Amino acid sequence: MAELAALFAASFIAATLFPLPSEAALFAYLKLHPDQTALAVTVATVGNTAGGMTSYLLGRVVPRKELKHLKTVERNGAPILLLAWLPLIGDALCVGAGWLRVNWALALCCMAAGRLARYLVVAALS
Repeated sequence: MAELAALFAASFIAATLFPLPSEAALFAYLKLHPDQTALAVTVATVGNTAGGMTSYLLGRVVPRKELKHLKTVERNGAPILLLAWLPLIGDALCVGAGWLRVNWALALCCMAAGRLARYLVVAALS
């Protein structure tokens, strides 16, 4: 149980501004517990999505002034959050979506879908 909590924490933190390879945490967990793939992918996806939504919420409290580099999020809306798992730009996409007041439910679904797809690839490679 402690290992799953650590996987959740690593996945959550990795989705915030702190660089942490959550894929490595999932890969390591799956090497120790290959029979728990579905559970591990779920825990990592939920943790990483919760971290992304935290960044989204932070974006909602940023003062409403002109911010540069939001054209991509503004032009594409919530579907751009399918790429929110990407290193470096993913955090900015989440914060930008919050700042632009992208529908939170759609943002959540797109974030979760992109993150789940990434973790399924990691699980398949482990």
